[in-house]
Amino acid sequence: MAADKVVETVIVGNYVEMETEGNSRNMKTRLSKFLWHGGSVYDAWFSCASNQVAQVLLTLPYSFSQLGMLSGVLFQLFYGLLGSWTAYLISILYVEYRTRKEREKVDFRNHVIQWFEVLDGLLGKHWRNVGLAFNCTFLLFGSVIQLIACASNIYYINDNLDKRTWTYIFGACCATTVFIPSFHNYRIWSFLGLLMTTYTAWYLTIASLLHGQVEGVKHSGPNKIVLYFTGATNILYTFGGHAVTVEIMHAMWKPQKFKAIYLLATLYVLTLTLPSAAAVYWAFGDMLLNHSNAFSLLPRSPFRDMAVILMLIHQFITFGFACTPLYFVWEKAIGLHECKSLCKRAAARLPVVIPIWFLAIIFPFFGPINSTVGSLLVSFTVYIIPALAHIFTFRSGAARENAVEQPPKFVGRWVGAYMINVFVVVWVLIVGFGFGGWASMTNFIHQIDTFGLFTKCYQCPPPPPINVNATAAAPPPLHHPNNRTHHL
Repeated sequence: MAADKVVETVIVGNYVEMETEGNSRNMKTRLSKFLWHGGSVYDAWFSCASNQVAQVLLTLPYSFSQLGMLSGVLFQLFYGLLGSWTAYLISILYVEYRTRKEREKVDFRNHVIQWFEVLDGLLGKHWRNVGLAFNCTFLLFGSVIQLIACASNIYYINDNLDKRTWTYIFGACCATTVFIPSFHNYRIWSFLGLLMTTYTAWYLTIASLLHGQVEGVKHSGPNKIVLYFTGATNILYTFGGHAVTVEIMHAMWKPQKFKAIYLLATLYVLTLTLPSAAAVYWAFGDMLLNHSNAFSLLPRSPFRDMAVILMLIHQFITFGFACTPLYFVWEKAIGLHECKSLCKRAAARLPVVIPIWFLAIIFPFFGPINSTVGSLLVSFTVYIIPALAHIFTFRSGAARENAVEQPPKFVGRWVGAYMINVFVVVWVLIVGFGFGGWASMTNFIHQIDTFGLFTKCYQCPPPPPINVNATAAAPPPLHHPNNRTHHL
């Protein structure tokens, strides 16, 4: 990873502001800097927005069919706000930790700060261990989900290969992310990624409206409590993409400016997720209960093929977003994190990709796996732990008085922040982890019972019956009436 050069230190209030720039200008061309080396507020916004609205864009209509239209909209707004609050807490804790360390003359020029290190520095090793376990496991399965999504999407363009074979292929393609040094280097990728998901979201919206409602469409959700909480936890997962907040902040030249970035990114994401999910659910209704990928219901066209291709590229980018923090953890574990040789670091990172590849082949349940990860991992990683960490970090009067950042006045300062944090912990623990965990695990186990582990082609139409009298067998319809898709 390219080392940052500290140019100037300015004292702003209680915060030691470190202004940084990239390697000296004689080492990189202006074009390379423009495309490759990002650290501005805009780069952070593109990274947050691009990372947040990945393959979940295709599963949110499925969640609406489980929740119903009203609950689907309300849960998106609610969890979007909740996710923005906990992302704000993470940013505050990062600034607090970094300021304390910089006052101790700790140099971070060759070191990427991560969430578990923030917890370690502020609250001790036990918090570090819990944060590390949840964060790494979530990012591991987040990468798995992107790989599953790649195979699920490409199948709607080319079904000559089954989804498991496509998983093998895309696993090898995604392994190339080991050559991207850090989040500094995602500038052009995050920008393009957001353009791709914007196109896909509006394609889903417009194509569904033009298609119109299918004959006899029904909108019966919510009608089963298991499906209701499964859908809710998928939305919890949707707005829980801030597990990489600390790494994105560390890539910024002025990380103290991050505070409102995630909220602004969420507001933009809602302009994509709400219209697309609502339009697809309006058009197809309960059919979505058996089709967790929205692409499967829309007729094939050049516009749909373009959306599939763009989502494939974006999922490659999001795979890198989820996996890069894992690369950092692994580098630190084997002592190569500060190595300046990109080739050595890339080679050392490859073992991280292998378990991701393997898990994507074992559990190819696109849709249900999102809810399971959301309830069991996202609930703690980016909601409960940050809220509790903020409470315990500033539990003493001295800590609150000397805090680098005070809570905003409109939330009620420290008392208001404390009450919001308690609400987040209680709500997510009971609704997200409790009810959501029960529902999503029930549905996930049902998928295993129905399709089995290592299933070759999850939710694929069965082959047509062989007609010995026919000269040529017709290709199977996209929505075969005997599709082996079962839900509770």
